[in-house]
Amino acid sequence: MAITLEEAKKNVQDDLQMGVIDEFQKSNWILEHIPFDDAVSLTGGGATPSYSYTRLKTQPTAQFREINKEYTPSEVTKERHTVEIKVFGGSYEIDRVIASMGGIVSEVELQQAQKIKAAQALFNDTFINGDVGKDSKAFDGLDKALTGSSTEYNKTGNIDLSTSELITQNYQYFLDMLDEFLGGLDGTPSCIMGNNKLISKLRACARRASMYQVTKDNWGNQVESYGGIPFVDMKTKPGTNDEVVGIDNDAGTTSLYVARLAMDGLHAVSFSGVAPVQTWLPDFSTAGAVKKGEVEMNAAIALKASKAAGVFRNIKVK
Repeated sequence: MAITLEEAKKNVQDDLQMGVIDEFQKSNWILEHIPFDDAVSLTGGGATPSYSYTRLKTQPTAQFREINKEYTPSEVTKERHTVEIKVFGGSYEIDRVIASMGGIVSEVELQQAQKIKAAQALFNDTFINGDVGKDSKAFDGLDKALTGSSTEYNKTGNIDLSTSELITQNYQYFLDMLDEFLGGLDGTPSCIMGNNKLISKLRACARRASMYQVTKDNWGNQVESYGGIPFVDMKTKPGTNDEVVGIDNDAGTTSLYVARLAMDGLHAVSFSGVAPVQTWLPDFSTAGAVKKGEVEMNAAIALKASKAAGVFRNIKVK
């Protein structure tokens, strides 16, 4: 069954758990909007819970025919894929004396919030850069899925948006390329993803073309968009200031990612009957001076249609 974190929250009775899911949602556009297929069973004791699906590689065709003549048979091409749900998060330890000191922000609340922030950053990083070949504990991300695909755009070119002058000079050409790139997908994408530097360049181009829009989401956060497609800053990797969507230091170029978040496009996968996000607070009611708290998420992503996502390469931003 397809659910979102907002719908998953309704099935959780614990107020704390609801609050934790809220934190995952309100600070992360992807987690707020991506649907989860909670279809993987935990029964059987398997060490690698898997989700298998068929990815469509080509579009269906239709044709005219003459009377008394048959259609030329043609079928969509597809390929079988399997993803394994991965578990990630973190733990923290607090001495009961420190926990009881209170203050403006309690130590438990602070550590919990920061661990949620780190788990969000890890999800974003893996969503783009995940590669099971490099880290078997992670899941494959968009960059791996899109490399060499029909929706990998501008692989050898270079569009320069590195300065205000060059943006003014090149924004029309860039937006024409962007529209061509978006037109190669199987529908309007849910978002345009990149790093902070790229988002600022997109904002500048959209303003010059009078295509820049600003709205508010359910949490009061500002959402910027181009032609109704929101910009999403994927921010930094956990524990560092390194951008999730990196910038080539020598060439000054970066990539732009798009995806149609839907059950027939790109969606997340989680365990059946288990909330995708869980938390455990330190229990200071029992003996022991130092107690542990944990935040955990179980997820992977599945790209059902190859043209439901794409990547625009070689955009010079510095």
